[in-house]
Formats: sequence, C-alpha cells, structure tokens
Amino acid sequence: MNKFTAPTSGLVLQRVKPPLCLADFKLIAFDMDSTLINIECIDEIADAVGKKAEVAAITEATMRGEIKDFKESLRRRVALLKGVPVTALQQVYDERLKLNPGAAELVAACKAAGLKVLLVSGGFTFFANRVKGRLGIDFARSNLLEEADGKLTGAVAQQSWGDICDGVEKRRTLLEVASLLGISPTETIAVGDGANDLPMMAEAGLSVAYHAKPKVREQAMVAINEGGLDRLLEILQ
Repeated sequence: MNKFTAPTSGLVLQRVKPPLCLADFKLIAFDMDSTLINIECIDEIADAVGKKAEVAAITEATMRGEIKDFKESLRRRVALLKGVPVTALQQVYDERLKLNPGAAELVAACKAAGLKVLLVSGGFTFFANRVKGRLGIDFARSNLLEEADGKLTGAVAQQSWGDICDGVEKRRTLLEVASLLGISPTETIAVGDGANDLPMMAEAGLSVAYHAKPKVREQAMVAINEGGLDRLLEILQ
C-alpha cells in the first residue's frame, strides 16, 4: 500500500499520489452533519426537549460504526423528538448551525472547475435545503421529519425514493447522479466523516475523510485531520 503523510501536517494520503487535477472529476458528494456543517442537527434538536445526551450517545455510536443499522438508529433517535415544536428547527439553524471551515471555498473551487455538487445526508431536509441554497449546491437528498399541528411526530416521512437516507442510499444516490450526468463513478469525489459515508466513499474515484471517525480515516484515500475542508485543494490542482 502506497501510504505516506503529506508534507503539511494533518493531511494523510494513502493509495493516491498527488497532485491530482480537480477538473478530472465531474461530481463531488458531501455528507452534511459534521462534514459540511459543524453540528449533528438531530442532537441539537433533541436539546430542545432535554434529550441531547441520550440522542447524541446513539449518534456517536452509529458514526463510529458500533450500531450497524443506521435506519434503526435514526428511527430510535427521531422517536425521541416527538412533540418538539417545528420552530425549534429554525432556532437550531439560526443559532447553532455554521458551515465548517473551508466548506464554501471548496464548493466554490469545485463549481469553478466544472464539477456538479451533491449533498447526501442522513440528516434532515429542513437543514439540507438551506445549506444547499447557501452554497449553491446542485443536488440534495436527506430525510424528511414528519410533522403535525406544528410539532414533530417522532417519525420520518416517506419520500419518492424511500424513507431513510442511510449508507446504502448514499451510495445509490451517488451512482444515480453519476449516471444522470453520464459519468463514471471514478470521476466522483465523496467526502464524509461517519460510518454511513463509507459505502459511497468506496464507489468514488477519490474518497475524503474530514475530521472523521477512525474507521473512516483508515479507509479513505485522503484524511483531513487538521484544518478546513479546503485543504483538499492542496492535492487537487
């Protein structure tokens, strides 16, 4: 295995030799929570009902890969949100959600090089659609929280493609968008931090772990362990 540490600290490469050309890729796919943005949205929504610790523990175990069934994990966590006012979502967005360092710069560089940008998230449409608009992202797929009478019901709503965007669905979405664009999976980049990102990262021509869980860092071609997302541009000319 061709493994070495890049000249600058906190950027680890394996099975890939820089410099690479950004324009050789046609699509970049990002996870959202803890990748493009600084929070796990579900944990912050849970904070509104005093259940953050309980929900965050499940989130953390899932992202480490200790809870294998992401769908079951998400249903368990969403059930704990029953009764949360829908207004709490806007409050989380306004007060807690920030783009991670370098996110806007990396997306802008990719778009300037002609890449399409995909956000594919195990998080929620309320946040994904706003982040999509904020960054000028082309495609987004995420989970829809069911609501009634101004409150969350504790369930995930069915959408045309299914109900829960897990690792399998992230992979399928990457391949589907690549097919729609008429490109090969080798012309895609996938960026994530948790175990549910591994299936799409395994399909991509370049896989990138951002401040990720150990299992994800081990399997990614590029691991950004220090600094912002735009550090990817250090190896993509």
